[in-house]
Amino acid sequence: MSIIALGYLGVRSDKLDEWFGFATRRLGMHACDQGGNSLSFRMDDWRQRFVVTNESGSDLAFMGWQVDNVAELERYAIRLDAANTPVFEASRALCGQRFVDSMIYFDDPDGNRVELFYAPETTTDPFVSGRPIEGFKTGAYGMGHAVLHVKDAHGLMPFYRDILEFNVSDYALSPIPLFFFHVNGRHHSFAMIGTGRTGFHHFMIEYENLDDVGQGYDLAQLEDNAIAYTLGRHTNDYMTSFYAHTPSDFFIENGWGGRVIDPATWEPHETSVGPSFWGHERLHLPEAPRTELREMRLEAARNGLRAPAIADCPWLYDQFKGILRD
Repeated sequence: MSIIALGYLGVRSDKLDEWFGFATRRLGMHACDQGGNSLSFRMDDWRQRFVVTNESGSDLAFMGWQVDNVAELERYAIRLDAANTPVFEASRALCGQRFVDSMIYFDDPDGNRVELFYAPETTTDPFVSGRPIEGFKTGAYGMGHAVLHVKDAHGLMPFYRDILEFNVSDYALSPIPLFFFHVNGRHHSFAMIGTGRTGFHHFMIEYENLDDVGQGYDLAQLEDNAIAYTLGRHTNDYMTSFYAHTPSDFFIENGWGGRVIDPATWEPHETSVGPSFWGHERLHLPEAPRTELREMRLEAARNGLRAPAIADCPWLYDQFKGILRD
């Protein structure tokens, strides 16, 4: 795979004070000082993982995808040009803002800004979380995943699958089309929801410890209307998570225990059992679609659907290996 991870995300918002408190005290990110026009946050030893730019609007500003060598930037530029997608080389100043060595950028057919980069800058300065957490699952798996509303999921899929070479993990066609893509061992780093509109649906960050999710859930419940989806577990990536409203018009998924796949042997497939084994009540939705999704969960329960046992759960499997080593 030439694109190897979701490296960073940027969003637009003029609610910088609210975002500062949310990202640090609620999510546990490390705030960096980047001046009055933006906020910058760390999740690990990278200089920057998440950026909030002080602009009007309340949506995705850019997605940064990491490539495994600098020559891939030129190869992708040629592919994009052949597909009549205007592509630009980033200036040294812009690379400096993103803390990367080299970068190209372009818009996807729905107008979402995509940045491909090589060689992110890291730091030996200690990571200082905004609340006590064990840390985030990043490294080779990237910062998490990003999910977009799209006008036409079937129409947009070839751009990401054929031009950018994302790999389909699985998909669902009802009640609305959903396509999930992997670029490494994380079950999906990108997904699109065919709602007929554009915009950012959510991004996911994965914690190293389930208790960090639970404690974040407790904090969210102290605020009115802070939770968008209740605690639950997904059927495709086995993530245990809840979704929170952010200071902007999209959600963030706070997760743990996501599925790790083998990209070399993975086969894409259609799913029809619904998005969750249990939980994930969509508090933000009207009653009719909430009921439809709830019935899918209850049907999954009646059919005895479960996530696979220990070997497919990364955290438990790691603990088991540790016991054997000892």
